Amino acid sequence: MADIEGAAVPERLLITRTTTDDGACVVTLAGEVDLDGSAQLRDVLLSCLEMAPGTVVDFGEVTFMDSSGINALITAHQAARERDVWLRLAAPRQAVQRVLQLVGVDALIPCYPTVEEAVAG
Repeated sequence: MADIEGAAVPERLLITRTTTDDGACVVTLAGEVDLDGSAQLRDVLLSCLEMAPGTVVDFGEVTFMDSSGINALITAHQAARERDVWLRLAAPRQAVQRVLQLVGVDALIPCYPTVEEAVAG
């Protein structure tokens, strides 16, 4: 089942939420994760973390991410720890992977090359 959250800013960030057979939430992003869409991303992630045993954020179609996106991920990571559920990142492109590495998020939140690997853990 897919739940499209809509574009935070038209043509900038599209957020789609699906649920796996085992109840995990997969949040698929497409576009740019910046100040305009980061609050919506944070809200979607927090919603998933409240109802699912774990959440995967699919970065496969993300072309840009700034510090506001990093802040949304850190907030989600803290919420996941408080709720004793897991949060994983998947398929970041090179530019996004570099941002994750520069600020150390890849050491804080497990990052996998594919969504399937992230779901399997």
